[in-house]
Amino acid sequence: MQSGLYVGISSQIALERRLNTIADNMANMNTVGFRATEVKFDEVMSRTQNDINAKIAFVTQGNDYLSTRTGELQRTGNPLDFAIKGNAWFAIDTPAGQVLTRDGRFTMDETGQLRSIRGYPVLDAGGAPIQLNRESGPPTVGADGIIMQNNQPVATLGLFTADVTRGFNRYENEGVIVVDNPQPVVEGFENSVVQGYIEQSNVNGIGEMTQLIQVNRAFESISALMRDSESAMSEAIRTLGGSNS
Repeated sequence: MQSGLYVGISSQIALERRLNTIADNMANMNTVGFRATEVKFDEVMSRTQNDINAKIAFVTQGNDYLSTRTGELQRTGNPLDFAIKGNAWFAIDTPAGQVLTRDGRFTMDETGQLRSIRGYPVLDAGGAPIQLNRESGPPTVGADGIIMQNNQPVATLGLFTADVTRGFNRYENEGVIVVDNPQPVVEGFENSVVQGYIEQSNVNGIGEMTQLIQVNRAFESISALMRDSESAMSEAIRTLGGSNS
């Protein structure tokens, strides 16, 4: 009976974690470049004390991973707005170090430096801040990320790839700091830049709401089973206690 309670508790811990990720996803449905957090749960087998051949299945707390589904591209017409086709990321320089982001809403400061919507320097493929000329007008950026001003290449918008499955932390909602070392995209057609567009959040509101309902029902079901198990244990204790008197 105690094993059943432990299994129920492990399930509730896992469901609580999924509830937290769903809540975070829904809170960022309108965050530009946001990628939804999913959770992968694994089954852990444990032998019982009374029978080494009998096993009990527990669920782990789960591992977070990012959905790779691309969000909808919205046309803005702003020459300093950019979106990525593919699974690459832009890189910005922050107080926490290099941060990857899909939010391509950039600006040009008074010195001509390209900055993120929050004011952080945008990096090129070599990891250096991108410097433009304010007197040369709005830049033109090709699918390969090369930035042109006055029909001359002046910089390259950096695209980076990283294995986010190895671990990551959120940075100001739309950014991520990854454990894996980001690698610049040198060539290839899998990733490209689109100027004058931004990528919306890839959160599916209807899907998240459906999962929220399912998780809540599962949580309530497990709670009911745990109460029944606890009641059965208490009844057994009373019965056994009465038989020994």
